[in-house]
Amino acid sequence: MRGSVEVLRVCVACLSLCVSVVSAFSQSLDSDFTFTLPAGRKDCFFQPMKKDASLEIEYQVLDGASLDVDFYIQSPSGDVIATDYRKSDGVHTMETEEGDYMFCFDNTFSAVSEKVIFFELILDNMEDGEESEDWKAYVQGADLLDMKLEDIMDAINSVKSRLGKSLQIQTLLKAFEARDRNLQESNYERVNLWSCTNLVVMVIVSGVQVYLLRSLFDDKRKTCT
Repeated sequence: MRGSVEVLRVCVACLSLCVSVVSAFSQSLDSDFTFTLPAGRKDCFFQPMKKDASLEIEYQVLDGASLDVDFYIQSPSGDVIATDYRKSDGVHTMETEEGDYMFCFDNTFSAVSEKVIFFELILDNMEDGEESEDWKAYVQGADLLDMKLEDIMDAINSVKSRLGKSLQIQTLLKAFEARDRNLQESNYERVNLWSCTNLVVMVIVSGVQVYLLRSLFDDKRKTCT
């Protein structure tokens, strides 16, 4: 009978651990988006945040003339808390208050060129701290385990943060690769254009030179027979 009780306690502990794992992985929210910003336009996005949470935004201009854009973040109270002018990329991290944060990409300084922009949002501590600790109230007999549940939770949180960081780095590497590819394709088109232009100019100059040389040796005097 005592052995059955111990087994039941271990099962309850494992079940509580599974619930805590699910709640732990739901605390960090990552999202990314790529869009085209037309010339002379400004686009804004909104993100609702909780108090004492963490917001990190990273953006890159993937394509467009000069690869630059204006950027700013506005808090729910209306204060501008971060501003970038004519930059190709940027990273901003902040502790948040309750409300909607607005971040805008401004391309009004360009009258011709549109921009392709990638940005990523990383939201941390979006869950209530009390909910993540509820599992402790249901765990009994945790001393039966060789490793404490707190130690397991620390290890899981460490793995979660490292996996999230790896995913973020992979996403950023993809964005860098896309920007470099667009830059190479643009350079390739420019090289082809100037090569064709130089070829046409060389052909025209060669024709003019041949004509001038022939005109020098032409005898235009009339001979009487």
